[in-house]
Amino acid sequence: MELTGLLVFAGVYFLAVASPGPAVAALVARSLGTGFRRSLPFAAGIVAGDLIWFSCTAFGLAVLMQSFHGLFVAIKYAGCAYLLYLAWKLWTAPAEAPRQPPSARGEGLRLFFGGIALTLGNPKVMVFFLSILPLVVDLGRMTMLAFVEVALLLTLIIGSTMLAYAYAADKARRLVASPRAMRRINRLTGGVMAGAAAAIAARG
Repeated sequence: MELTGLLVFAGVYFLAVASPGPAVAALVARSLGTGFRRSLPFAAGIVAGDLIWFSCTAFGLAVLMQSFHGLFVAIKYAGCAYLLYLAWKLWTAPAEAPRQPPSARGEGLRLFFGGIALTLGNPKVMVFFLSILPLVVDLGRMTMLAFVEVALLLTLIIGSTMLAYAYAADKARRLVASPRAMRRINRLTGGVMAGAAAAIAARG
């Protein structure tokens, strides 16, 4: 794949993933509520979801997937339901000083699949790959090497961007010490996560 095309795609993709949206809002809310470490599986799920959409587009399956609209509607609402569950947990969390409580059993896996469901249920991601990727990549002649190059580039860009958001949110969280402030943060982040769920559900 030509370096120029790869750099153009990388720049456009970075602007897309760095722009605050439901995925960023949900990740920041998670990190604010429970800390950086416990937001990592959710961030990994978001990265995996983008890679799935890229793979589907690269191999010509995205158009086919549009024929199974009901399946993706179900995935979207499953992701929204999970975000609402996380929002409720944050809203009702005890007001305690910031700390890193132990993870519940299976929490990481649930968060990972929650991140995937959130991304797969967001039609904006599919539209981005369907509209932008063919402009810089000849999908009809894509080699395995080109596929791996783009996949690695996507992982680097979205992975580092999501980690930066989660880390910044965790740093902001650690500046708060009083239980009263933590209660406000928990309810604010719970509301943000519920808003992210509503934004995803409202998209066609």
